[in-house]
Amino acid sequence: MFYVYILYSEQADRYYVGQTDNLDTRLQSHLSGISGYTSMTDDWKLVYAEEFTTRKEAIQRENEIKRKKSRKYIEWLIQKK
Repeated sequence: MFYVYILYSEQADRYYVGQTDNLDTRLQSHLSGISGYTSMTDDWKLVYAEEFTTRKEAIQRENEIKRKKSRKYIEWLIQKK
């Protein structure tokens, strides 16, 4: 399975959208400071995830969310889950 996920940092007051085949490992990577953008803080929390059968579908959905460039859209997704 593949996942599109959204993380939120209260310290930075920012969202991060990504995709992966292992949510637990990827979240640990973000929290450990290994990942560039998310290394600015260590309080990232998983607030949203969608599951897909192929990486291609996950990447398409990730890009769809990112293209919106909208905090309101991301918060709407999180609320409707």
